[in-house]
Amino acid sequence: MRADPSVPDWVIAKERGTVSMMRLMTLISLNLGRSLSRIVLYGIVGYYFLFASTPRRHMLKYLRYALQRDPSARDRFHLLLNFASTIHDRIYILNNEVHLFDVAIEGLDVIEAHIARGQGVLLMGAHMGSFEIIRAIGIQRPGLTIAMAMYEENARKISSMLYAINPRLAPDIIPLGNVDSMLQIQSRLNNGACVGVLNDRSISTDTLQNVTFLGATAWLPTGAMRAAAILRRPVIFMAGLYLGANRYRVVFHELADFTQVAADRADAIRAAIESYAKLLEQQCQIDPYNWFNFFDFWRQPNHPCNVTER
Repeated sequence: MRADPSVPDWVIAKERGTVSMMRLMTLISLNLGRSLSRIVLYGIVGYYFLFASTPRRHMLKYLRYALQRDPSARDRFHLLLNFASTIHDRIYILNNEVHLFDVAIEGLDVIEAHIARGQGVLLMGAHMGSFEIIRAIGIQRPGLTIAMAMYEENARKISSMLYAINPRLAPDIIPLGNVDSMLQIQSRLNNGACVGVLNDRSISTDTLQNVTFLGATAWLPTGAMRAAAILRRPVIFMAGLYLGANRYRVVFHELADFTQVAADRADAIRAAIESYAKLLEQQCQIDPYNWFNFFDFWRQPNHPCNVTER
């Protein structure tokens, strides 16, 4: 039984699957290497495929919307394998072994144009593919710095785990929910950095906006977009899609530009959230096996006072 129906499923789960899988895979991967440890990966995925009943139910709902048909066991296994593969590859990326991967990049000029003008950019993505492969692009390109903003508990867990893999390459993570979170984001942006945020999950205190996503109503948090509007920053959609084997495709799309927005800010924010939902929907339709939200994304929130209508 759920202890508090107002708390989102993903918060209750506390990323148990991700953290436990990461610990086991780190030990195996750093000792066996990528090719051999991928054999073990199939066994781990098989376990979750058979015994993770709650994620299975939510996965079926998502795949049914994305595929426009009843998903097969193969569809579910494919999604889980992609998820596990990105976690597995995270170990090597953070261990400075990016040379192991074949990465195609689309739209990097969009970011570089803003950086050349000295503008920090808000990168808005989702739990889709791999953020680490996007961050690796920043490490390899002079002048392109990418920080990540995430909810505090997840930030603490992920930071400690990734620090254990390679302390020299520990990611720049800004914990959300602190008094100075906005100041930290503003500081990074003022210094010309990109700040990434994953905008497809919310907590009970978030203000939400209802959108149509894959044919059904969903609710997205508005806080990150409102922050971009207040700070008058451009927003770029990002995704690091896993294509199988050692291949990734990183995509960037112009999403919104608040640099000149003064009046009608609320309308601009609503329009930007709609654009984000459409871009995310498009990516889910192009490659449905890269969106890793194993909870009830379409569940109506239990705090209607925080919901804004379109």
